[in-house]
Amino acid sequence: MYSTSQSKNINIMKSKFRIVIVLLTVVISGGFVIQFRAANSTISPDEGCVFKTVFEGEGIEKEFYLPISEAVEAVCNAGLEWLVTAQNKSGGFGAGSHSDRNTGNQNQVATDPATTAMVAMAILRDGSNLDQGIYTKQLSLATDYLLECVENSPAGASNITTLQNTQIQSKLGGNIDVILTCQYLTNLLDEINDETVYSRVEDAVSKCVRKIEKSHEGTGAVASSGWAGVLQSSFAANSLEAAEAKGIAVDKEVLKKAKDNQKENYDVESGTIATGSAAGVMLYSVSGSSRASAKDARKASATIDQAVEDGKVESAAPVTIDNLMKAGMELNEAEESMTSYQVYNASKTRAQAADVIAGFGNNGGEEFMSFLQTGEGLIVNKDMEWQQWYNGTSQRLIDIQNKNGSWHGHHCITSPVFCTATSLLILSVNNDIDALVAQGAEQK
Repeated sequence: MYSTSQSKNINIMKSKFRIVIVLLTVVISGGFVIQFRAANSTISPDEGCVFKTVFEGEGIEKEFYLPISEAVEAVCNAGLEWLVTAQNKSGGFGAGSHSDRNTGNQNQVATDPATTAMVAMAILRDGSNLDQGIYTKQLSLATDYLLECVENSPAGASNITTLQNTQIQSKLGGNIDVILTCQYLTNLLDEINDETVYSRVEDAVSKCVRKIEKSHEGTGAVASSGWAGVLQSSFAANSLEAAEAKGIAVDKEVLKKAKDNQKENYDVESGTIATGSAAGVMLYSVSGSSRASAKDARKASATIDQAVEDGKVESAAPVTIDNLMKAGMELNEAEESMTSYQVYNASKTRAQAADVIAGFGNNGGEEFMSFLQTGEGLIVNKDMEWQQWYNGTSQRLIDIQNKNGSWHGHHCITSPVFCTATSLLILSVNNDIDALVAQGAEQK
């Protein structure tokens, strides 16, 4: 794994080379043309949601990428157009309080870092960054808002805001703001070309990581749990894993406990799913289990593939403890890898079952977040099933989009700002295939 300084220098060098690449056109055999955009390429003023269908990722088969339909592009553009109208003069976005969840004017609710981070992630994933894109101005303002929240927070505090009882906090947990902010700022690192800005964001990510680590309980769960606290803990594990993949120093023991906490929600042998911290909703638990186990399950599969190539096990050998040991793992590591492999495969299947997808019975922000976790987990694992998940989930979102371009929840997290941002993150996940697959790779 690279050190923080090495990671910064490498990312800046990569960004300086990538910015030269502009719009490319590829003619595919069969007569049709696909236009695609490389990272940090120029975005025309009239473009909104920009999808990349280029084979870019090292070690990623071309077939793993999925072309996006015009219908999805249209709903993304409508969603983005509505979403940016909800930005406050401070640069932040808000979901409102738990006691006032149905506020009609989204510009009059108090801004909060969690909602702002979700919106910023959606804008970034949909094709704009701090330098270019139709929503560069909005993203820059949101980024400044979040950086100031982090920088102005006391070092000993576990969160980055003094706000309490926001809609998102009440339903997910009191530390969700720093968790989602950490995730956004980590995602932003690869898109920064200015060294000074990069250092500022990197420092903020490190500060967020320390706060997330501080908020973890001995079980691996995050303190100040909300109605569906399992989602807060799951996104915390995701944020730490993503930061580590970018070279940020992360306490490995805390990360391991955080991921194990999610895996333990699914008992493979009995098929029992713990929903005590998931408000009794199976979807919230299994989506977290599949996402937390995705990277380790991929490692187990890759280890067997390499062992086959090296002649250590027979061709088409299954993932078993015995075969993992033949491949070179010690017993303890082989047992843990096997557990991750089993949890991933069992939980990803349950997370996509029709009765589980129903969640609480109708869609709230918690359902949208769970859908996102399931899909990202499939991609982190390099699982081709992600395309089937995407086709089904994207159509579900298209069918329930509001006429004004937004989405809203019907229970708990009802905020149209938060729900629209999360829906857009799902619909444009294709733009982050390379980053998510890289996050799932074994750190050297």
